[in-house]
Amino acid sequence: MSKTTETAEVVIVGGGVIGASVAYHLAVRGCREVLVLEREPELGRGSTGRATGGFRAQFASEIDVRLSLLAREKLLRFRDEVGADSGYRPCGYLFLAEAPARLAALRALAPFHRPAGLPQVEDVAAEDLRRLNPAVRRDGIAGGTFCPLSGFLRPLDLLAGYARAARRLGARCATDVEVVGFAVEQRGGERRVTAVETSRGRIAARCVVNAAGPWAGVVARLAAIELPVSPLRRQVAFTEPFAELPEDMPMTVFLDDGFHLRVRDGRVLLLWPAETSSEPSAGPVWPPGSGDPFDTRFAATWLPGVLARAHARLPCLARAAIDLPACWAGLYEMSPDRHAIVGPAPGCANFYLANGSSGHGIMHAPALGQLLAEMILDGAAHTLDLHPLRPTRFAEGQPITDPDLL
Repeated sequence: MSKTTETAEVVIVGGGVIGASVAYHLAVRGCREVLVLEREPELGRGSTGRATGGFRAQFASEIDVRLSLLAREKLLRFRDEVGADSGYRPCGYLFLAEAPARLAALRALAPFHRPAGLPQVEDVAAEDLRRLNPAVRRDGIAGGTFCPLSGFLRPLDLLAGYARAARRLGARCATDVEVVGFAVEQRGGERRVTAVETSRGRIAARCVVNAAGPWAGVVARLAAIELPVSPLRRQVAFTEPFAELPEDMPMTVFLDDGFHLRVRDGRVLLLWPAETSSEPSAGPVWPPGSGDPFDTRFAATWLPGVLARAHARLPCLARAAIDLPACWAGLYEMSPDRHAIVGPAPGCANFYLANGSSGHGIMHAPALGQLLAEMILDGAAHTLDLHPLRPTRFAEGQPITDPDLL
């Protein structure tokens, strides 16, 4: 048995933005014995550092809309409360549909958005593109929607702000520490984690938070917990500096095939979920020959497909050169219904899950950190009703079944 080297009230596994947010929200509530463990040499080396920084309020499920609105409230107060700049800029999200049926499905979400607290979504006709994004070729566009509350943030700035504030409040962050197991005891008919086994020794803990992103399923299995979270690879093409598209251009999303783009620091980020495509130009899901679902090497065979879409939709991009060394791939942490899994793990009440955000973890991190801190310190989340995100919903046969549209 490993010798206990230290103790903590709460051990958070994963030094990305969700882990940092949980640490801050626990510490600001007075929980000082908080320890974040990160296996990389510095925080944010996993999915947070490879995120594109989109923030959106439009979703096809009420719980995701409410998470975004809570997160936005916190982003607006971030400088005053945390003492840092999150980089939040409400430049908007512009969703465009080419097929009339897809446009009808998109606009059918409007009556749902208003009761969820989001009345600001406006319908967009093809001629509105002159105002919202004049670079988009209007031919073939049936219409879309635009939400001015959506926009962008800086993932690593958000993480750094939370981590620094958490440290000021007494929380600790340890890097180059890998979690290799958990000590689990049976108490009164219930399993409880009593310690975290790491590459540097054993850490006694009252409770554990799994904030390991795409690796969350691997971490959960160390405690004999089956967590349905798996990695999904996404690639990003980065142009050389390109002045023809403005920095405040809204994130522009073409719903028919998922191609979308934004401008960041004078360069254009081109994105396309090629894994869902059967086109030969899409390339393999994983880099050739790797067989590793956690492999984040960039596969250049994907580029022709994304460039064809970029040049067809925004003709000016034919003049933008790709900065191949700057292109990257990152990992989403996917759950079976594409929604977060939040709360105590079934059968292990002090092992808390903050996983499976399915591409929305960065934008929802401010909200998820607060809500998980409420669960740990108060016994339940009270700012929002998180019942839809309960970890038991899959075993109960009640996954969230919103339209797979946004």
